Amino acid sequence: MTLDVVAFWGLAVVVIGSALAVVLTKNLFHSVLWLALSLTGTAGIFLSLDAEFLAAVQLLLYAGGVITIVVFAIVVTERLVGDRLTQVSRRLLTGVILAGALVALLRFLRGAELPVEQPVIAVDVTRVLGQVLMTEFVLPFELLAVLLLVGLLGALYFARPED
Repeated sequence: MTLDVVAFWGLAVVVIGSALAVVLTKNLFHSVLWLALSLTGTAGIFLSLDAEFLAAVQLLLYAGGVITIVVFAIVVTERLVGDRLTQVSRRLLTGVILAGALVALLRFLRGAELPVEQPVIAVDVTRVLGQVLMTEFVLPFELLAVLLLVGLLGALYFARPED
């Protein structure tokens, strides 16, 4: 058993365990912290697959940015409502049945032939992604930046106090 396999299974246990904790934890704030651990474990899996760019995006955008926004929303909502927010896991039996069906499907597909050797990548993928993003796809990239700015301004408008 190689170090890659041990790292994968360790990260898989962390991701699956924390994902279950996200769903089963009643405290909403603790659930978000478990989600942060799950997203960080996913970034670790990306790193083990030599996808450094995806791991960095996963950590910066999701485990950093999205979790920060969700924690901020929980704090503000609890302050407005005045009560602690809790979550209830509805339809737990349906989720267990669907998860069992997915595991059965994966067991069925396990017999498929997959390449054992990892292909060698001759170029720096992050550099190529940056060059393509800043040349061929610069217009959609800039439009996305403007759209995010408009969304931020709209959020600021709706979050302002009613004076």
